[in-house]
Amino acid sequence: MTKKRFEICPAAEFDAGERRIVDLDGFSVGVFNVDGEYYAMKNDCPHQRAPLCEGKLGGTTESNSPGKYEWVRPGRVVRCPWHGWEFDVTTGESVFNPHKVKAKTFETRVEPSEDENTVADGGCEGCSADLEGDEPPVETYDVEVEQGTVVVYL
Repeated sequence: MTKKRFEICPAAEFDAGERRIVDLDGFSVGVFNVDGEYYAMKNDCPHQRAPLCEGKLGGTTESNSPGKYEWVRPGRVVRCPWHGWEFDVTTGESVFNPHKVKAKTFETRVEPSEDENTVADGGCEGCSADLEGDEPPVETYDVEVEQGTVVVYL
Protein backbone atom coordinates (compact mmCIF):
# COMPACT_ATOMS: atom_id res chain seq x y z
CA MET A 1 0.00 0.00 0.00
CA THR A 2 1.39 3.38 -0.99
CA LYS A 3 1.66 5.93 1.78
CA LYS A 4 0.27 9.40 1.19
CA ARG A 5 2.79 12.28 1.31
CA PHE A 6 1.98 15.52 3.17
CA GLU A 7 4.26 18.57 3.06
CA ILE A 8 4.17 20.36 6.43
CA CYS A 9 6.44 23.40 6.04
CA PRO A 10 9.97 24.40 5.02
CA ALA A 11 12.48 23.00 7.52
CA ALA A 12 14.04 26.47 7.82
CA GLU A 13 10.75 27.71 9.33
CA PHE A 14 10.51 24.91 11.94
CA ASP A 15 12.94 25.53 14.81
CA ALA A 16 14.27 22.89 17.22
CA GLY A 17 11.92 22.42 20.17
CA GLU A 18 8.86 23.49 18.19
CA ARG A 19 5.78 21.45 17.38
CA ARG A 20 3.04 21.86 14.80
CA ILE A 21 -0.39 20.28 15.04
CA VAL A 22 -1.84 19.72 11.59
CA ASP A 23 -4.84 18.01 10.02
CA LEU A 24 -3.77 15.35 7.51
CA ASP A 25 -6.65 13.63 5.74
CA GLY A 26 -8.90 13.95 8.79
CA PHE A 27 -6.21 12.90 11.29
CA SER A 28 -4.89 15.40 13.83
CA VAL A 29 -1.12 14.89 13.87
CA GLY A 30 1.59 16.50 16.01
CA VAL A 31 4.90 17.11 14.23
CA PHE A 32 7.90 17.74 16.50
CA ASN A 33 11.41 19.07 15.82
CA VAL A 34 13.70 17.38 18.34
CA ASP A 35 17.21 18.79 17.91
CA GLY A 36 16.83 19.00 14.12
CA GLU A 37 15.20 15.58 13.72
CA TYR A 38 11.49 15.44 12.88
CA TYR A 39 8.87 13.10 14.35
CA ALA A 40 5.10 12.83 13.95
CA MET A 41 2.48 11.16 16.12
CA LYS A 42 -1.28 10.98 16.11
CA ASN A 43 -2.76 13.68 18.35
CA ASP A 44 -4.70 11.06 20.28
CA CYS A 45 -3.76 9.64 23.70
CA PRO A 46 -4.36 5.87 23.78
CA HIS A 47 -5.65 6.20 27.37
CA GLN A 48 -8.85 8.24 26.84
CA ARG A 49 -8.45 9.91 23.44
CA ALA A 50 -7.18 13.28 24.75
CA PRO A 51 -5.34 15.65 22.36
CA LEU A 52 -1.96 14.19 23.34
CA CYS A 53 0.28 16.43 21.22
CA GLU A 54 -1.12 19.57 22.87
CA GLY A 55 0.41 18.52 26.21
CA LYS A 56 3.55 19.83 27.87
CA LEU A 57 6.77 18.88 26.07
CA GLY A 58 9.82 18.18 28.22
CA GLY A 59 11.71 15.22 29.57
CA THR A 60 11.28 12.72 32.37
CA THR A 61 13.16 11.34 35.35
CA GLU A 62 14.74 7.93 35.82
CA SER A 63 16.27 6.34 38.87
CA ASN A 64 18.74 3.48 39.17
CA SER A 65 18.83 3.58 42.96
CA PRO A 66 16.71 5.01 45.79
CA GLY A 67 17.01 8.78 46.20
CA LYS A 68 19.00 9.32 42.99
CA TYR A 69 17.17 10.76 40.01
CA GLU A 70 18.35 11.77 36.58
CA TRP A 71 16.61 14.07 34.07
CA VAL A 72 16.52 12.21 30.73
CA ARG A 73 15.11 12.64 27.22
CA PRO A 74 14.83 16.45 27.37
CA GLY A 75 12.50 17.79 24.67
CA ARG A 76 11.38 14.27 23.71
CA VAL A 77 8.54 13.51 26.13
CA VAL A 78 5.00 14.83 25.72
CA ARG A 79 2.67 14.69 28.71
CA CYS A 80 -1.03 14.13 28.06
CA PRO A 81 -2.97 17.26 29.10
CA TRP A 82 -5.81 15.25 30.67
CA HIS A 83 -4.18 12.62 32.89
CA GLY A 84 -0.42 13.15 32.62
CA TRP A 85 0.50 9.98 30.74
CA GLU A 86 3.91 10.49 29.12
CA PHE A 87 5.04 9.36 25.66
CA ASP A 88 8.38 9.60 23.85
CA VAL A 89 7.68 11.57 20.64
CA THR A 90 10.59 9.85 18.85
CA THR A 91 9.11 6.35 19.27
CA GLY A 92 5.52 6.78 20.50
CA GLU A 93 6.34 4.52 23.45
CA SER A 94 4.78 5.14 26.83
CA VAL A 95 7.29 6.18 29.49
CA PHE A 96 5.62 4.07 32.20
CA ASN A 97 4.85 0.94 30.14
CA PRO A 98 6.70 0.98 26.79
CA HIS A 99 6.00 -2.68 26.04
CA LYS A 100 2.21 -2.40 26.14
CA VAL A 101 1.17 1.23 25.57
CA LYS A 102 2.17 3.19 22.48
CA ALA A 103 0.89 6.24 20.62
CA LYS A 104 0.66 5.95 16.82
CA THR A 105 3.65 7.47 15.01
CA PHE A 106 4.23 8.28 11.34
CA GLU A 107 7.25 8.34 9.06
CA THR A 108 8.69 11.87 8.87
CA ARG A 109 11.67 13.28 7.00
CA VAL A 110 13.07 16.32 5.21
CA GLU A 111 12.89 16.17 1.43
CA PRO A 112 12.95 18.59 -1.47
CA SER A 113 9.53 20.10 -2.02
CA GLU A 114 7.58 18.68 -4.93
CA ASP A 115 7.50 22.26 -6.25
CA GLU A 116 11.30 22.58 -6.33
CA ASN A 117 13.12 21.93 -9.60
CA THR A 118 16.18 20.56 -7.81
CA VAL A 119 17.50 17.18 -8.84
CA ALA A 120 18.66 15.63 -5.56
CA ASP A 121 20.85 12.89 -7.06
CA GLY A 122 23.39 15.33 -8.46
CA GLY A 123 22.24 14.96 -12.07
CA CYS A 124 20.81 17.68 -14.23
CA GLU A 125 17.64 17.70 -16.23
CA GLY A 126 18.26 17.55 -19.96
CA CYS A 127 21.95 16.63 -19.57
CA SER A 128 23.41 13.54 -21.16
CA ALA A 129 26.89 12.32 -21.84
CA ASP A 130 28.34 9.32 -23.64
CA LEU A 131 30.89 7.81 -21.27
CA GLU A 132 33.97 6.15 -22.67
CA GLY A 133 36.40 4.14 -20.61
CA ASP A 134 36.34 3.60 -16.86
CA GLU A 135 36.67 7.22 -15.69
CA PRO A 136 33.75 9.63 -15.56
CA PRO A 137 34.21 12.74 -17.73
CA VAL A 138 33.70 15.11 -14.77
CA GLU A 139 34.41 15.15 -11.07
CA THR A 140 31.28 14.29 -9.03
CA TYR A 141 30.24 15.20 -5.49
CA ASP A 142 27.81 13.79 -2.96
CA VAL A 143 24.67 15.91 -2.64
CA GLU A 144 22.63 16.44 0.51
CA VAL A 145 19.41 18.37 1.00
CA GLU A 146 20.31 21.43 3.08
CA GLN A 147 17.04 23.23 2.64
CA GLY A 148 13.96 21.14 2.30
CA THR A 149 10.45 20.57 3.44
CA VAL A 150 9.32 18.57 6.45
CA VAL A 151 7.19 15.72 5.08
CA VAL A 152 4.92 13.22 6.89
CA TYR A 153 3.72 9.96 5.35
CA LEU A 154 0.40 8.40 6.41
